[in-house]
Amino acid sequence: MAAHLPRWSFDLDQARARVGCCHYADHKITLSRHLVVHLSAAEVDQALLHEIAHALAGHRAGHGPQWRRAAARLGYTGRRTVAVPAARLQARWLARCPHGHEYRRHRRPSTVAYCRPCSQRGEWFALEWTDQG
Repeated sequence: MAAHLPRWSFDLDQARARVGCCHYADHKITLSRHLVVHLSAAEVDQALLHEIAHALAGHRAGHGPQWRRAAARLGYTGRRTVAVPAARLQARWLARCPHGHEYRRHRRPSTVAYCRPCSQRGEWFALEWTDQG
């Protein structure tokens, strides 16, 4: 990281829903301490390259052409996100519909949510969230 961003720092954060983050104002890149333990060394490297590309491309670049060029120069393979199934299992809030479809969230949803597979069949079940602590 220092070779590409000499004035930037690195830290671990408490995120549970994303692997990495580029903090432009603080000139800092963070990775989730909860999720990186579920990743291989190569996946952690890719997450870092993803965030370094954000820093090099700038805040307004998003995942557009400028970011893609920066990512390619760094050797990023192209996946924007890393699937971490264990992260969902650690989620604090749980809801199940009467047909057994399960949903987990890290934060309690503030709006009414319905079971998607059931609603596609015309059955509307409002999900009730329970705290799994």
